[in-house]
This record gives sequence, structure tokens and C-alpha cells, in this order.
Amino acid sequence: MASAEHRKKLRIMLIPFFATSHIGPHTDFAVRLAAARPDAVELTMAVTPANVSVVRAALQRHGASAASSAIKIATYPFPYVEGLPPGVENLTAAAGDAWRVDAAAMDEALMRPAQEALVRELSPDAVFTDFHFFWNSIVAAELGVPCVTFSVIGPFSSLALGHLDGGGSDLQEMVVPGFPGPEIRIPRAELPEFLRCQQKHDRFSPGPGIQGMARCFGLAFNTFFDMEQQYCELYARSADVKRAYFVGPVSLPLPPAGANAGESPCVSWLGSMPSCSVVYVCFGTYASISDDQLRELALGLEASGKPFLWVLRADGWVPPAGWEERVEKRGMLVRGWAPQSEILSRSSIGAFLTHCGSSSLLEAAAAGVPMLTWPLVFDQFIEERLVTDVLKIGERVWSGARSTRYEEQVTVPAEAVALAVTRFLEPGGTGEAARVRAQELAVKAHAAVAEGGSSHSDICRLINDLIEAKEAAGGGDTIVAGDVEVNRSSGAVFCHSW
Repeated sequence: MASAEHRKKLRIMLIPFFATSHIGPHTDFAVRLAAARPDAVELTMAVTPANVSVVRAALQRHGASAASSAIKIATYPFPYVEGLPPGVENLTAAAGDAWRVDAAAMDEALMRPAQEALVRELSPDAVFTDFHFFWNSIVAAELGVPCVTFSVIGPFSSLALGHLDGGGSDLQEMVVPGFPGPEIRIPRAELPEFLRCQQKHDRFSPGPGIQGMARCFGLAFNTFFDMEQQYCELYARSADVKRAYFVGPVSLPLPPAGANAGESPCVSWLGSMPSCSVVYVCFGTYASISDDQLRELALGLEASGKPFLWVLRADGWVPPAGWEERVEKRGMLVRGWAPQSEILSRSSIGAFLTHCGSSSLLEAAAAGVPMLTWPLVFDQFIEERLVTDVLKIGERVWSGARSTRYEEQVTVPAEAVALAVTRFLEPGGTGEAARVRAQELAVKAHAAVAEGGSSHSDICRLINDLIEAKEAAGGGDTIVAGDVEVNRSSGAVFCHSW
């Protein structure tokens, strides 16, 4: 049975895309919303059954806080997809079948019925949807409640994707038109597939996702104003966005030391290493890397002579013979998951060799760690430009031919890996200036999420805007007494069995 206090709270449902790199930030965002106004909001994460564990793991990273404990989880069924084993509902877990998960997630006919049924059943006061699930803005409108798009990709990359077209030959560099700051150039081979497939001179036309975002009450980004100021301002002025909120990094603040039971062996190992000496290597949770490339990377890390922590997600891959014995005194190979935010916060980390995923980029910036960039797929080549060209907090590992298509990717030789790592980490090397800028950015990131900071203020503004919208729609006129609900404006009486 619902109490009057319960019904007065703003009930928000978050619906993330089926990837750990999306579910994690959405869960972090829910925790930040709960922490900002515990008296005013009630948060529910809506995921498929196999993704419940991903939500719980993300909540555990916040420690036993009141905010994380308050997050509820609701489930809806993942549709049957031919060729996809039962229980595979996440790009990370799908491996070679990831494209099937992605295709199903983008199919309105497959996904909308279950999501819509859950939204109608729980009847939240606001729906926060991932960009992919554009139909949720329609469902929310039919229910008369606001819908907010939460983007894990920042304004820089989002705007670039919207401004670029797919014209030109494979050798032609595209220039992002109408962009503030430095000129951004990108070869067509490094564009996401949906842009590469467009005909020459076809402008990027708004797809369903863009249209859904335009219908929304507002758009929230996992970024902070000082990181992407010019691009935040451009979004805030956009006629297609009703309201813009910059609420990140949602992974901050980190829980106090000891908040989680036990310490990872790799974190303990980092504690024994000198300051700024270790290169942390991780390519995220999705994109696959060939066995040949993994071999060259392993040999390159060995040849660099620098300490390294390599988190590897590649089942069945075996390092070169004798490699683990040769590097055991200065290198650690971790298979599977590792606590990335905690790793990046350690003083021994001198650089992050990264695929430029949005969350990884933001976590590194928040930790003040400079980056060696190695993008693989999707928008990662565009995100790289934010690191190298705009913020200047990193540099490329490889300047040769690159592509977003797996079959077109060139194997980066061990010699190039060794040279990039050595040059970046050596005293007086190219990484020192990048590290200074990254550390300055980290100070701004922590200030943004602190009470009164820009991101904290935008979270509070978002909540207040949604409360005002609820009250304006009559949601503030409801009296609850037991199972009877009376709307004071209309006089309507409803009976419930909660």
C-alpha cells in the first residue's frame, strides 16, 4: 500500500541500452539523482533479466550508501531473437552475436511492446531513456509524463555525428562543419558505419533517434561544462533541444576507501609501484581485437620496458611463449573485469592506453590521467579528437591507416606500441604536458560534482524542472488515503491495490 509521502515523490524510470557501457552510467546517474534529492525522488532501473547483475555490480561500486540502496530494479523480457542463445541480452556477453543484440535493440517492433508495457504498468512521473529507444518519448507523451534522453556520449561527439556526412572517397578527410574550437578533420574510413554508407553529398538526415530526442522534455549528458564548454553551449542554444543538462561525471564522487569489501589484487599491486610509472591498458567491454594484434600489443608492452597493468577481455587468447615469465616483475595481466575508476585514481598510473569509449575517457579525465588513444569502432575515433585536438590530454598510439571496420583494421606492430608507450611515459616525454592539463581538468571535474558545482546544480535543476512539470500537469493535486486517490482539481476518484 502506498503512503502519501511515497506518492509525493517524483518517480523516475531509467531505461538503458543493452551494453555495460550504457547500463553502468545510467545506474550511476540514478545514484546521483537519489543522492541530490533523497526527499524528492524515487528511482527505478528498467532492464532485462540478464542485465540485472550489471546494475547490481554498478550499485556495489558506490558502496553501502543510502542513495545506492534506494535504487529499485524492474525487469521486462528480452525478445526472442533467432540465432541468439537464451539469456544473452548484453553486447558484452554476446561476443560474436553482439550484432544480433544490437539489431534487436534498435527494432521498435521487437523492443517497444515490452518496454511500453512496463512503463504503463509502473506509471512513473518521468522516463529517462537511452538515445537508442526513441519510441519511449512517444510512450511518455501518450501517458502525459516528461521523457528525458540521457546520453553517455558527450556533446562534442554527438554534435560531430550530427554535422558530418558520409560523402567523399576513402582517402578524403571530412571536416566537421560549423564547429567551434580547432578544426576537426576525420578520414571517411574512421567514420561510424551508418555515416560511411551514405551516398556522396547526402547530408546526415535526422533518424528516429534524433527525432525522438527532439520530442523529449530535455537532454542530459554525462559530461561536465568545463570539459566541453563550447560544445555544451552549442547544445544549449540548439532549437532541437528544449532543455540541456550537463550532469557528469556520474561516476564521481568515488566511494571512500574501504567502502567496498576487500581490495582487488591489481589495485594492491599498483600500490607498490612508483608514482606515474604504470601504463594502464584496457579496450572496454565490447569491441573485439584479433589474436595477431593482441600478440603485437603484448610484445610492444614488453619492449617498452615500462610497468603495465593490462585488463584483457579475450577468452582463449594465449600470450607468446615465455612472455608472462619475462614481464612478471613489472607487468600484470588481468582477465575479465577490473575496477577501472579505482585503478585510474591510483598515483602509480602514468597513462591510460584506451579505446576512447565515452565512459573511459571521462573517467580518465576525472582522475587526471593522460591518454594514449587507440580507437576501434563507432564514435571512438571522434572521441579521440576531443582528447588529442581539443583538450590535448593525450596522443595517438598509431598514425597509420585505421578503420571502424574490423576487416579493414591494420595490425599495429609491436615496435609502434613500444615507441608510443616509452615516449609518453619517460621523464620529460610527451606525456608530461598532457598530464598537467589532465590534472587541471580533474580538479574541475571534482568541483563540478561537488555541492554547488555545475553538474550538481544541473542535476538539481533537472529534478526541479520535472517536479514543476508534474505539478503543472496536476500531479501535485493528488491526495492519497489508503487505496483511494483523489485529484483535487478534477474531483476524480481512483481505487488501487498497490
